[in-house]
Amino acid sequence: MTDTDLDGLLPELVALLDTATRENHVPGAAVAVSDGDQVIELATGVLNLNTGVAATPDSLFQIGSITKTLTATLTMQLVEAGLVDLDEPTRTYVPELTVSDPAAAESVTVRQLLSHTSGLPGDVFTDFGRGDDAVLRYVEGLKDHDQMYEPGRMFSYCNAAYSVLGLLVQRIRELPSWEAALREHLIAPLGLTHMAALPEEALLFRTAVGHLDGPDGGQQVAPIWQLPRSTAPAGASTAARARDLIAFARAHMNGGLAQDGTRILSEASVAAMREQQVALPGSGNLLGTGWGLGFALIDRPGGLVVGHDGGTIGQTSRLRFAPDKGVAFSVLTNGGDALPVFEAVERAVFGALAGIEAQSRDVPPQPAVPIEAEPFLGSYTDAGQRVDIVRSHDGGLQAVLTPLGAIAALTGPDPQYKPLVGYTPSSLLDAEPERGRYLEYAVPEVDEQGRATHLFLGGRIHTRMSDADALRYPLLENRPDVRPTVDHSPPADVDLG
Repeated sequence: MTDTDLDGLLPELVALLDTATRENHVPGAAVAVSDGDQVIELATGVLNLNTGVAATPDSLFQIGSITKTLTATLTMQLVEAGLVDLDEPTRTYVPELTVSDPAAAESVTVRQLLSHTSGLPGDVFTDFGRGDDAVLRYVEGLKDHDQMYEPGRMFSYCNAAYSVLGLLVQRIRELPSWEAALREHLIAPLGLTHMAALPEEALLFRTAVGHLDGPDGGQQVAPIWQLPRSTAPAGASTAARARDLIAFARAHMNGGLAQDGTRILSEASVAAMREQQVALPGSGNLLGTGWGLGFALIDRPGGLVVGHDGGTIGQTSRLRFAPDKGVAFSVLTNGGDALPVFEAVERAVFGALAGIEAQSRDVPPQPAVPIEAEPFLGSYTDAGQRVDIVRSHDGGLQAVLTPLGAIAALTGPDPQYKPLVGYTPSSLLDAEPERGRYLEYAVPEVDEQGRATHLFLGGRIHTRMSDADALRYPLLENRPDVRPTVDHSPPADVDLG
């Protein structure tokens, strides 16, 4: 802890939050910070540009994938009670789990689901309605999707894994839904008075709506409020005020004890959730350097940071805590470019209270790092996106990013074309930023020919497509500045029907 206290930090936070949200077109935001037993909270802007309702510290925002840390905690409660074994095949508890690879479905463990090493298809957002059976039907529907890699082989951020965990929790607790388990086993014992699992619950509070970029460059209210309920355990609709997220984080920093002394987990289980299960490919500046059982682990100068980010339709969030310093913060936003807001709060909080350097962004090196192009060239895919790494006619490298499935339905099907530069000997980086961000394209492993078997991008693994599949499903437009790795004109013996 430094000499700065929370009361002294508050005026600085108020000023920087107002400035950062205004400069980055964020309609509204809320922040909570804790240092030991003290908590401060603040808010700025509006919850809805159509109504002009002001954001307050008690306002609820969607927390997105921060929900995964709640689902992970619910799972660890079962492990602690002896009802679930981390290294037991998941089908012991969820026999409905099936993917295209039967061996993978039979072997994937609970630990692998928690640590994003299951190899299940990550970004599946199939809507199975609003019924209590939505998550069950989602898990049954995974049979129609490809396994990305053998369980345990590598890290790939996986929403589907957490829907499976949600069904596991619901099943073992013998409750009608994952939301019921969340209320009974976390919201109530932690005393979280401002957290909602369903939209009809959120309506009882002062609740934010998401905002997206409008045609005039400004922000406009998103046309829908939530992702499908089938992905609720992964973060489809949970909403909370910033202070309630801090109460959850403080329980993890306090050895599993809620503020009133109620125990939600043992000290051993809390510590286990922060033990690294897998190292992440690439620089670690996007998601972190490693992953525990539900939490990102971020090694920073000054100490370890633990946390998770969240993103839904026009709402983004960040939760971070430094367990060795007793400092935590949460930031909730409802549109615009939230990353500079997160960074400003993190610099102020961790710099003043914990002496920890804030997370940095990936930026192109000057000069670019020389790299061998051949390992990267090719076509890669996952459930939500296809990535083609191709040569431009000027000899440089370019990424063609094409949304697929439900992601394409949300964002539109048009591909993005991005020039790339060498970043490290095993990764590329966008040459030009998008909203100040440069995506990293990392190679976690190569085959006997020296070609990448997978591409790590945005936290997700994309599996290399065979040349035949890349030819069968060509997605590159006929652009004069792009030279495909292979001829995307279908050969005579390929039937495109």
